Amino acid sequence: MTKLTLETTAPFQGLPELVAYDEGLFAKEGIEIEWASRDDAIVEANRTPDFVLSQGATPFDSHGVLFEQGKADMYNACEWGNYRRVTDSAAGSRQVGRRAIVAWCAIAVPPDSPVYTPQQLAGRSVGVGFYAGTHYLAIHLLSGFLPRDQINLYNAGSGAYQRLKRMLAGEFEACTVTEPHGTLAEKMGCRLVCSAFFHGTEVVSNRVSADTYAAFNRAVREAVRRINANKSAYMHYFIDYHKDKQPEVGTLRVEDLRENRLQVCDPAPIPEAEMLRTYEWMKDWNLLEDGACSASELIDREIQNLAHA
Repeated sequence: MTKLTLETTAPFQGLPELVAYDEGLFAKEGIEIEWASRDDAIVEANRTPDFVLSQGATPFDSHGVLFEQGKADMYNACEWGNYRRVTDSAAGSRQVGRRAIVAWCAIAVPPDSPVYTPQQLAGRSVGVGFYAGTHYLAIHLLSGFLPRDQINLYNAGSGAYQRLKRMLAGEFEACTVTEPHGTLAEKMGCRLVCSAFFHGTEVVSNRVSADTYAAFNRAVREAVRRINANKSAYMHYFIDYHKDKQPEVGTLRVEDLRENRLQVCDPAPIPEAEMLRTYEWMKDWNLLEDGACSASELIDREIQNLAHA
């Protein structure tokens, strides 16, 4: 058996991996999975002051934090954030392809908010998790409605649950949420003013070979097939993963969750044209430092091509 240590992943960004693990699909491919919990590292990282946009923030306050310490072989996160993490990595991380789940995210406002449309968020504080997919997607969503100087994103830390609680306590006027916290926000009377999906990528260390990653993908593809064949059988993951630490999530029923917010597809190479557009967009928003790396250095094409052949 080949042993792989993965950073823990919530269902909204890693359901196929969780299903592959629980249903023995990794073991069938000769892979022994060990999970490295990010919880302790995330708690400390989130006790930082809030910053506007990305000033003073780190891309390793959540995803990649254990990888950079040599405690994990692999993790997945949004591809925008991973472009920055690979650029800043001191551990030689490499992107090797897109993950299977296409994550859903929304911007929520409290029940008593005067905001009903994205353009009404002009100048209002929106809590996001910096360098996470919800950070970048908020920029994508809002920049279609607002000039840059009217987009006010604040570092509200990793985790939609904490952002939702802080927003309802009055710290922010809006926040980004993923599932099941989008459903929880609606149950609490909040409005979701806009939403969209975003891709993520897999990041590996030099301990992960193309053959190992190919076997990993075979297990994930089978999990994708099973999920798409019967989504309702897997929606409970979104509740079960959080309910012990987040009692409000435990009040949700599977029937409350919308299956159309769960989208999974086969893991695949990162398309060149999309990678280049993302690279230029991130530089334009000062989310990648000029000269830090070239677009061709963001992906390990050899492993990506071999593993997805």
